[in-house]
Amino acid sequence: MVNTQSNVSSYRGRFAPSPTGPLHFGSLVAAIGSYLDAKFNKGEWLVRIEDLDPPRTVAGASDDILTTLEKLGMEWDGEVIFQSQRNEAYQATLSCLSQTAMVYPCTCSRKEIADASIAGIDGLIYPGTCRDKVSHVGRPAALRLITQQQPIQFTDTLRGAVCQCLERDVGDFVLRRADGVYAYQLAVVVDDAAQNITHVVRGTDLLDSTPRQIYLQQLLGYTTPRYMHLPVVTNAQGEKLSKQTLAAPIDLSNAISQMIAALQFLGQSPPKVLQQETLATFWQWAIENWRVDKIP
Repeated sequence: MVNTQSNVSSYRGRFAPSPTGPLHFGSLVAAIGSYLDAKFNKGEWLVRIEDLDPPRTVAGASDDILTTLEKLGMEWDGEVIFQSQRNEAYQATLSCLSQTAMVYPCTCSRKEIADASIAGIDGLIYPGTCRDKVSHVGRPAALRLITQQQPIQFTDTLRGAVCQCLERDVGDFVLRRADGVYAYQLAVVVDDAAQNITHVVRGTDLLDSTPRQIYLQQLLGYTTPRYMHLPVVTNAQGEKLSKQTLAAPIDLSNAISQMIAALQFLGQSPPKVLQQETLATFWQWAIENWRVDKIP
C-alpha cells in the first residue's frame, strides 16, 4: 500500500527484507520497529526488496512479503525498489572506487581463504593474499576493497558506542563476487544514499556489518545515517528465526495478536483491549506510544 502523502519531517527510514521466503515473526519485529520509529517521528518509511542473490531468491516471495505488509496495514512511501534492477548503479559506484586504487581482484578459492585465514567477528578475516598480486588471467575474480587500521566508530541508538578496526577484525571485504553478483555491503550503501535514508532500524545481526558500510560511505562521500539495531528473535536453540531455521510464516488470520507479540518483544506495553481492536486503532496506539527507551 503506497502512501502518497508528503511529510515535512527529514526522517526517512526503510524496511529491506530479502525474498528468501514469507514474512515470519523475526522479520515482522524488524518491520514494525522500523515502521513505528519512522511514523512516531513523522517521517517516511520506504520498502526495498534485497533480491541481489538469485540462488537465494524464492519465486513469489517478494509479492508475498508486500501483500503481507499491506494486509497488516503498513503503508510505505514511494515505489518499492528491487536491488536486482539496480546493477548499473552498483557498477557505476564500483568503477568510481576502482579509480582510487582501493579495489583489487581476488582469485582465492574458498579453501585457500579458509586455510590462510583466522576467524573474525563476522566470518573469516581475509589476510590480503591478493592485495599485491597480479590476478590470474582468465580465472574468475572477486573484487575486494582495501581496509585500513584506522578504527570506524559510531553511536548506535540502542547499543551505544561501537568501534571496529576493519583491517584487523574483518579484512579486505568483497564488493562483487567472482560470479558477478554485487555484495550486500556495496548495494545497501548505494541504495541508502540513493533513497536519502536518514535512519536505519534493523536487527542486531547486522550490527557488525555497519562499520563496513560507514567506511564505504566515507570513501564515497555519502552521509552516514543514524543506526538503531533491534534485538533479534531466536528459536529455542538460540538460532535467529529464518527460513533456514524453519520459521513459521505470519498467520494473517491472527494478525493483531502477532503484532502485539512483536510490540511486547520490543519492550512496549500494549493494553489487552488492543487485541479486540481494528488495525487502524492498533497502529494509532502503537505509533502514539512508541518508546525507544523501553526496547531491551
